[in-house]
Amino acid sequence: MRAHLPALPLLTLLLVALGWALGEFIGERTLPTLLLAYAPPLLWVLLCLPALAWATWHRRGRGVALAALLLAAWGAGLLHWRPQQAGTLRVVTFNALGGARTTPADLGRHLRALDADVILLQEARFHDRAFEAQLRAALPGYRAVRAQEVLTLTRLPLLGSEAQPLPGMNRAALLTRLHWEGRPVTVVNVHPGATQVSAALRAPDRLRRSRDLRAAQLDGLTTLARRTPGRLILGGDLNTPPSGQAYRSLRAAVGPDAFQTAGRGPGWTYPALGLRIDHQFSRGLHPIRARVLPWTLSDHLPLLVEYR
Repeated sequence: MRAHLPALPLLTLLLVALGWALGEFIGERTLPTLLLAYAPPLLWVLLCLPALAWATWHRRGRGVALAALLLAAWGAGLLHWRPQQAGTLRVVTFNALGGARTTPADLGRHLRALDADVILLQEARFHDRAFEAQLRAALPGYRAVRAQEVLTLTRLPLLGSEAQPLPGMNRAALLTRLHWEGRPVTVVNVHPGATQVSAALRAPDRLRRSRDLRAAQLDGLTTLARRTPGRLILGGDLNTPPSGQAYRSLRAAVGPDAFQTAGRGPGWTYPALGLRIDHQFSRGLHPIRARVLPWTLSDHLPLLVEYR
């Protein structure tokens, strides 16, 4: 056993690099690499700690162990840092969990404090039938448009809206055409279904079906983005970490990931698993500050992006 111990730091580095590469470049194509793409990134950091402790104790392989840890920390977004400025267009996306952890007045108060021009809510088919009306009353000056369980509120001039159905039950992309700084901008509010990663062992067929359905939904969004002209923001709870084929295809169709461009730190919007699955992509606009806010009103955290 001792003869193999010096290889521990190198083996750890290779595992971290291989796991990242398979999750990034193969991702959803196979079920094992899908699990790698959706694994909480802190798991890779924790994987490096035994190798670093061993290398420190034995004074051998510390550089390799540290390289593995830095690679894992980079993959987890812990080293992510971008310069930031205040923008003139403020867009927030937030999965409201059907209002299960908040009240209309409290949610409205938090949203008002953001001074956002556009609010994208998902899981906005609220448990209380009076919730939406009370929320609208708490946000004077905003107009609201709905499609299935996504709700967009804006204080910008509204030029038009439409809902584009997505495969599956009760899924649609909500397009709103707004007027900002003399030109139109299209904002797409979306909430594709989640891949049932928790079913990997007990029901792999369920995992496969959910993966295929979500792939069809994201293909629809990619097509929609490509055929939508002009300035565009696509945001929402995409149930997609910033890795894998689906994420890269959507980013290529729309434009840069706002948090990658203008965020700091890991930006975990789903803290229970340490994942960033809520995003904003943009075309023809420049994200210059992106922040994940420490709210406790849902199982998700809101992502606020400022553009110019």
